[in-house]
Amino acid sequence: MRLVVGLGNPGKEYEGTRHNTGWIMLDFMLGKKAEWKESGGKTKGLFYKDSIGSKPVEFLKPLTFMNNSGNAILCAKDYYKTPLKDIIVIYDDIDLPIGKMKISFDRSSGGHNGLESIIKKLKSKEFVRIRIGISPETPSGKLRKPKGEQAMLKFLLGTYKKDELEILKKVSKKVAEAVEVCFLESKEKAMSLYN
Repeated sequence: MRLVVGLGNPGKEYEGTRHNTGWIMLDFMLGKKAEWKESGGKTKGLFYKDSIGSKPVEFLKPLTFMNNSGNAILCAKDYYKTPLKDIIVIYDDIDLPIGKMKISFDRSSGGHNGLESIIKKLKSKEFVRIRIGISPETPSGKLRKPKGEQAMLKFLLGTYKKDELEILKKVSKKVAEAVEVCFLESKEKAMSLYN
């Protein structure tokens, strides 16, 4: 079983926030067909099973809160005996402009707490990440990132505007294609096509 994980936080107050970009991407990618079920036991997540090509894939939204995302992913990985190379994690990246995505592999967390939790629990960085840009840009193309911890938190937990969600919807088509290329061909091919 291959795993595609979207990072986010459970609860109404986090719906549509920038920090829930991973969940938002999965919703856009799968659309209305996805009937999310809550997993029992330790996994603590919402899951939807599908296939890409002829291979089974589980899409997972951890319900462990962002900073403990690794717990849910480790449980799912162990349950399905999924190799690290068959795990893709989708999440928000403040260092990329909104509308951009970047595929990476075997890198540090870049200060993202959800990713840090996953690296610690899996005891490895050798899994694919699809980073989704969330920062606004100036007209000259410079990132406008919030300054200071409080401003950063407020920004991350702020809700997307309608036009920003439209941008993300367009990006989700590329993300879905990239996931397919990763699983059916290779991560290297996906990187060369989408980075």
